[in-house]
Amino acid sequence: MDFSLTTEQQLRVGAAKRMVEDHIEPILDANDRDKGLPKAAVLKIMAKAAGLGLTSARIPRAGGGAGMTMLDYGLMGEQIPPAVGVILQTHEATTTRMYHGCSMEQKERYLSDLMGGQRITCTASTEPDVGSDPRGIKTSVSEATDHLVVSGSKVWISNALVCDVMNVTCLLTRDNGSSGVVRVLVDRAESDFETHELDILGLRQSPLGNVVFKECRVPKRNLCPDNGDTAKLLTLVWLANRPLIGLMAVHLAQKALDAARSYAGIRKQFGRYIGGFQLIQNDLAEIETAVLTSRLVCYNALAAIDRGERANGLSAMAKRYAVESCDRAIALAMRIHGAAGLSRELGLEQLARDVRTISIPDGTPGILSLIQGRELTGIDAFRG
Repeated sequence: MDFSLTTEQQLRVGAAKRMVEDHIEPILDANDRDKGLPKAAVLKIMAKAAGLGLTSARIPRAGGGAGMTMLDYGLMGEQIPPAVGVILQTHEATTTRMYHGCSMEQKERYLSDLMGGQRITCTASTEPDVGSDPRGIKTSVSEATDHLVVSGSKVWISNALVCDVMNVTCLLTRDNGSSGVVRVLVDRAESDFETHELDILGLRQSPLGNVVFKECRVPKRNLCPDNGDTAKLLTLVWLANRPLIGLMAVHLAQKALDAARSYAGIRKQFGRYIGGFQLIQNDLAEIETAVLTSRLVCYNALAAIDRGERANGLSAMAKRYAVESCDRAIALAMRIHGAAGLSRELGLEQLARDVRTISIPDGTPGILSLIQGRELTGIDAFRG
């Protein structure tokens, strides 16, 4: 078993780091850090990310995508600030769902621009009463004479404020009384819907919002093929999303470790550098251990997905463990900095807010532990 990166992987990581330094960080610095990025800024990021394959990572090369392994995707994603990582992952995951779950005509209309970063997309699944159980969807779609009508609301939707097309999970009731969960592509250029920005704890530069559909008219051609795999397709994408989010936490904790180690070598108390005190060294050791173990558990889950293994439990474990461990690591780094760790200028408080925020998307810690428990016991705790 070789834990070292291949030459190609090292090049991928280096390219991602350069993109962040040269393009992403200047965009983040130029915009209000307490507001979601405007669409023009997101499109600039998308264009750069597309050049590295980050807008089409899971789409095979035969389909025009980057065809990355999930481990390579994770290695690159770890280098990206999570506020932007959420934007890119939401876009890429939705583009992947569209590639596997849309008609050829729908793919011809949208995929080229989405993979090229020229248009922005997102998935709208979560509702006020529907979070961890997508089967409880209430947003409805009905068929009129020459169009579809979508009614309902979605909450906590990444990219909602800037998207061009939204992949909306709806409940379709047919004339014969049967119903089922379907996906509808709602294009902002041809359908009218409302979006409202959310003011949340962290990831504040990520354009997150709620969506309201008030008898929204959608062309019938935008109803995705109903093959009965809508819920399965959502789950398969979530499997990789979870360790990828775990690596966002690793990104944050690594920054906290770097800051704490540096500070311990310059800050003096009682006539000596604080890095010479045993308790500070213990905290630094705890932070480094959390970063390394979190990184490895996420890499392991992604590698298992690449091998085609059933990774439901590993995926859930990776995100839950990484986020919780890195949360504690960042808290320790703030403690090492004393009062300075609380200042907005230093930026550790933003790391703390961001890591708490990413504990929720794609499965809360409690839900993830139950998924892992189901894999261990073979017993589903969600449904009797």
